[in-house]
Amino acid sequence: MKKIGIVMGSDSDLPVIEKATDMLVSLGIPFEVHVYSAHRTPEEARDFAVNARKNGFGVLIAAAGMAAHLAGAVAANTTLPVIGIPCRGPVFDGMDALLATVQMPTGIPVATVAVNGGANAALLAAEILAVEDAALAAKLDAKRKADAEKVLAKDAAVTAKFNQ
Repeated sequence: MKKIGIVMGSDSDLPVIEKATDMLVSLGIPFEVHVYSAHRTPEEARDFAVNARKNGFGVLIAAAGMAAHLAGAVAANTTLPVIGIPCRGPVFDGMDALLATVQMPTGIPVATVAVNGGANAALLAAEILAVEDAALAAKLDAKRKADAEKVLAKDAAVTAKFNQ
């Protein structure tokens, strides 16, 4: 199975990344996590992206807040799928990061999840890998079914309480 590469612009993004890593662990998907800044360590971020395919990655996730150029910088240096996680910041509550991540120029796509959407980034990465991995697809199907059962159990509890 291909690995998922995760980069964050700062270790302050770690709580968001941990939602992604927890999801990947639960699905049994191998991954690596790094801190590379599009602005402070541009060469390291570039090298990670340029060598990602050779190093066994199938999808890359990049999380950053505020200026949030990391996902675009990574995508500019690879043709692997890149998923951007805009992270909430102190000024515009993540809207600045969302817009910076989603507004990529034609030819350099970045799939973008919700602000602080670490779990969804991991799930999207897993779905991309599952295109060629039936066992992983089955795990995702089972997760969806389990999630639906949890919602239906909550519905039953609410129905019993209010709909007499």
